[in-house]
Amino acid sequence: MAHRIAYLVSALNIQPHRILAVTFTNKAARELRERCERILGAPAGGLAVRTFHSFCAQLLRIDGALAGLQPNYSIYDDDDQERMVRRVLEEFEIDPKRFAPRAVLAAISDAKNQMIEARQYAAGPGSYFEEIVARVYRRYQELLLAANAVDFDDLLLVTHRLFESSPEVLEKYQARFKHLLIDEFQDTNALQFGLARMLAAGHHNICVVGDPNQSIYSWRHADPRNMLDFKRVYPNARTVTLDQNYRSTQTIIEAAAALISHNKGRLPNDLWTENDKGAPVVIGEAYDEEEEARLVVQEVERLVQDDQVPRSAMAAMYRVNAQSRALEVACNRHGIPYQLVGGLKFYERREIRDVLAYLRVVSNPADDVSLERVINVPARGISDRTVTALKNTAARHGLSMFEAIARRLDPEVGVAEAVNKRAMTALETFSATIQELVARSFDLAPTDLIDFVLDRTGYKRFIEQDEETREERWENILELRASAAPYDGADTHERLWDFLSNVSLVSDVDTMDGNASDALTLITLHQAKGLEYDAVFMLGLEEGLLPHSRSMEDPMQLEEERRLCYVGMTRARKRLYMLRSFKRGFRGGGLPTLPSRFLDELPRSHISGGRAQTRHDARRAEPFRDPASLRRAAATPLPASTGPRDTYTAGERVRHSVFGEGVVVSCTASHGDFELTVAFAGNGVKRLMQSYAKLEKVPRAG
Repeated sequence: MAHRIAYLVSALNIQPHRILAVTFTNKAARELRERCERILGAPAGGLAVRTFHSFCAQLLRIDGALAGLQPNYSIYDDDDQERMVRRVLEEFEIDPKRFAPRAVLAAISDAKNQMIEARQYAAGPGSYFEEIVARVYRRYQELLLAANAVDFDDLLLVTHRLFESSPEVLEKYQARFKHLLIDEFQDTNALQFGLARMLAAGHHNICVVGDPNQSIYSWRHADPRNMLDFKRVYPNARTVTLDQNYRSTQTIIEAAAALISHNKGRLPNDLWTENDKGAPVVIGEAYDEEEEARLVVQEVERLVQDDQVPRSAMAAMYRVNAQSRALEVACNRHGIPYQLVGGLKFYERREIRDVLAYLRVVSNPADDVSLERVINVPARGISDRTVTALKNTAARHGLSMFEAIARRLDPEVGVAEAVNKRAMTALETFSATIQELVARSFDLAPTDLIDFVLDRTGYKRFIEQDEETREERWENILELRASAAPYDGADTHERLWDFLSNVSLVSDVDTMDGNASDALTLITLHQAKGLEYDAVFMLGLEEGLLPHSRSMEDPMQLEEERRLCYVGMTRARKRLYMLRSFKRGFRGGGLPTLPSRFLDELPRSHISGGRAQTRHDARRAEPFRDPASLRRAAATPLPASTGPRDTYTAGERVRHSVFGEGVVVSCTASHGDFELTVAFAGNGVKRLMQSYAKLEKVPRAG
């Protein structure tokens, strides 16, 4: 895509602002723009490189009034959406235990991605659940409209409807963009393909890049048939097969190709590479998930020490998030720095959500979900009973909660009758605070506005009173403030909306720290697509996990699981390890597992039958072995290792290569080793195994 864009600009004299390139993450969009500018040797001014959602978000900011949206509209994330659905269920007196908000939201999302709006959905519900969804869907959309807000699906659906109902808007964007390029096209859904076809209808210059073998997002409504049907929609389209792989070794490419060849619904694509043959794929078997994780961290350290592979060039990948627990324990125990992708995300931390909620209320006072989050944070005497009364009063009069507060003295609204005098005083103070923040948002840059919000609302004092976590929480807020700095400048209120919009559209991969201090990446296979590492460890190659148990009865889902395995394998540049456990605690209470069928589909000639021994592994049995041996149970527990004999006493000062200096809290014998609890200045308390921690004793002063 980068070379095609450069060719359009340099050879065909297409102005960059006439080109729209669409990717699926902000990270990929940044990288594509940077590559284009490197090839062109100059800034690509005006080149639009966006995700589908960010393109639609900006379009609705400009033209959304025709669809009933004001320019300062809010974008609700998953948590906001769930809060709103819970509010609707409560309003309708529907039991959320019987009709889970997540399940209702999933049904609404599925309808939107099929371009079925609330009134259409209500016209034909079949089951009782669908009848409930229809009622919730209709009210949910009414509340979104009242709050001047949209959810992620609405960004696409409202844009699509706007193009249909306002041809002049569509024609404006068709005239603007002469060339449309779409990356990862196998991950588009019907709605996204529809938007692409509308935009390209003006000039018929559309180029899509994708690989049906990497279509792994059906649960996000992605439809790989878009890729397969492209020639039917555009019969004059030219197909260019990109069959040379520049990333992986010949062995990894051929092993992955052998695996994916078992899928029937695919386009033939014989990959080849000029890279070296490389090391064989290593198959590993562990007794349980604890040993599986230990084998990974031991091999990671061997690669660091013997082959000088940076930890940041390695990743451990797994099918479900729950598998990260054993890896995190092993990394902490052995002093391995790591970054966890998809755990508690930065933007899901309480203090971050609170500050962002304040900013969203400042940008869009009609945003009831955000206002409800902060109306009593810090505590200001506005009880849950008062909030409920306020919501009910606002709903009866078709007002937002903030409008109801502003009109609290209006007898026609009746807020004064619904709440007590103390609450009225608190609401008055809160209203004055928000009004002051709104006024200052027009002359304060986003970073300065964050400072003003923290001070004026008392939130900074609120954080400082939390003695246990105040340092960590304050560092998170400072990180949020730093992320707002690029949006400082003129038109401060508009820049605030740009910042909030960008935050709403951030994905897990976008928040990865590419400059993490030599940390091992822990990531799910779904999140890993598009990334690459020198060494990849794939964990949980077991029936019921990969492939997942939900896919067993559905041939199409089973093929997607195979594609997911293929994606994981092709993330590896030089070394690939595929591991499974004889038993796994969180699935079936530790019952024996069966090796994944995908291991049997790998060519024997590309598999290591030898031992991937690490210097710290004291087992006599070989943990890494060929597929045939995976059928044998490794049921014997690990023998005690021959750990170090040097001991530490409480109070001794020690130094760690990553965590710095600390004080030993305790030292206890553990399976022939010593488990140390050490308090590190600035890095907290860590539990380390002495064999791997490589601690140095710090001599006492004097």
